[in-house]
Amino acid sequence: MTIWNLGSINADYFYDLPHLPRPGETVAATALRTGLGGKGANQSVAAARAGSAVRHIGAVGRDGAWAVARLAEYGVDVTHIAEVAAPTGHAIINVSADGENAIVILEGANGDQPETRIAAALAGAGHGDTVMLQNETGGQAAAARIARSKGLRVVYSAAPFSITAVEAVLPDTTLLLLNVVEAAQVSNALGCALNEIPVPEIVVTKGAHGAEWISTGGERRIEIPAIPVDPVDTTGAGDTFAGYLVAGLDQGLDVE
Repeated sequence: MTIWNLGSINADYFYDLPHLPRPGETVAATALRTGLGGKGANQSVAAARAGSAVRHIGAVGRDGAWAVARLAEYGVDVTHIAEVAAPTGHAIINVSADGENAIVILEGANGDQPETRIAAALAGAGHGDTVMLQNETGGQAAAARIARSKGLRVVYSAAPFSITAVEAVLPDTTLLLLNVVEAAQVSNALGCALNEIPVPEIVVTKGAHGAEWISTGGERRIEIPAIPVDPVDTTGAGDTFAGYLVAGLDQGLDVE
């Protein structure tokens, strides 16, 4: 099977800080690192490393050839990544000494995702394939609608959170991925409990408290504890989890 990921591609700028800035505070960085990022790119790399065939749908600017090449090096099919006039998306990631982060993103080329390009890419998708989506690109609702019309699994990460985006994609979502903050936001915005959200499956990641899988109506729940670690940098942790989870499902593994 194949995982098709309509996902963001960013140039990440990591600033190591003694602590995250408070409002009005200037903090001197101790180091700067740059690299490939974006929720979409992170998820594609994770799913590819987990052994699935991954085709990334996205866009970069004329400054983004290096990012496309890096994705290809990780084993991701980059056939459907377009070059557009807008600059490649980028993120400024402040990382504190205790591993926490605060991130600012520029959408850039990630917003340029016309339905015609998405449809052309997904024309190659077949029965049993999966489409992954996040809120860092344009075109999510169109991609979800096209995917469901073809009978594909649609996995949607509701981040960065936007209730408008969630409501547009939810009708065609088969698996909704949330962290604990997003779970509360979605539940509050829709005015219902998590197990009443109209999607077949929900997975909530809880950081040090593990993760939970919920079926529609709450007929079945599975809670999995986290593996104890000493955190170094939590950037991309949720994306990595999402990529490996979807790869496991793509390869026919049991949910648990």
